[in-house]
Amino acid sequence: NLVAVISNGTAVLGLGDIGALSGKPVMEGKGLLFKIYAGIDVFDIEVDEKDPEKFIAAVKAIAPTFGGINLEDISAPRCFEIEERLKESLDIPVFHDDQHGTAIVVLAALINCMRLKKAKPEEQKVVISGCGAAGSSIIRMLYQYGFHKIYAFDVDGCLDPDHSEGYNDLKKELLCYVNLDHQHYASLKEAMAGADIFIGVSAPRIVTKEMVASMNEGNIVFAMANPEPEITYEEVKEAGAYIIGTGRSDYPNQVNNLLAFPGLFRGALDAKATKITEEMKIAASIGIASLIKDEELTREHIIVSPFDPRVVPTVADAVKKEAIKSGFVRK
Repeated sequence: NLVAVISNGTAVLGLGDIGALSGKPVMEGKGLLFKIYAGIDVFDIEVDEKDPEKFIAAVKAIAPTFGGINLEDISAPRCFEIEERLKESLDIPVFHDDQHGTAIVVLAALINCMRLKKAKPEEQKVVISGCGAAGSSIIRMLYQYGFHKIYAFDVDGCLDPDHSEGYNDLKKELLCYVNLDHQHYASLKEAMAGADIFIGVSAPRIVTKEMVASMNEGNIVFAMANPEPEITYEEVKEAGAYIIGTGRSDYPNQVNNLLAFPGLFRGALDAKATKITEEMKIAASIGIASLIKDEELTREHIIVSPFDPRVVPTVADAVKKEAIKSGFVRK
């Protein structure tokens, strides 16, 4: 029942690379959330090491103590290598919450948006700003669920299979999921015209009211850059968006990782899972989405509150069943 929350403090939310010791209060807070919501015991471990090789070696050396590893606030691109290498070499769940926690809750919210709009994922044009830790995981999960018209932007513009010279390994991999019809969008503004869904996990003030207004009727806007979003809630509302989601607790439809990670680890530990798979993450999303019944579903209520006592048991049960079904459990 023991999970390690491990960080090197290189990407603390809203603060950036502040170092291992400065990141400790955030890790302690994460440990409390695990305990309060899912009854999981946690050691927070701050590793003063930026080199991925040395960081991986440190985590592998202490892994026998734990039933699971929650990687936290590690900057891209090193976070991808660290997570993948640890998943390959350890027989306990390894989960980078900044990547996958956000993606699980985004998908849960969009599942309910599709219910409300009576729309099919494959019909939706999705524009994503940000291909870092959260963005890349959102792209993979949305694609796996059935959203196949995805266009992704980073600081260099639209990911384009016809102009991929110099792409790093992550961007090359994302080309398996994005821009499958080889569009050559010159800007985010151009891509958002006629889009159905915008998801922002990038930088502040890069989207305008005009860009939102150029989207299709029934449009969905999740501007979630923290602490300052791509466009404010008020501006999105003025632009006439159909459904608005944010990363903030002071507006409706908060996309909050707290909906995902306590139940996810509770289910994985209960199943004695050896890893957390894409299927287990999608099961968590479907579980979260299911908590809003048809008669409760509105434009300002597409995602449940993290304080809803049904969340952790529902997610845990879905994840446990999927883990057992997949066979990734200790005999």
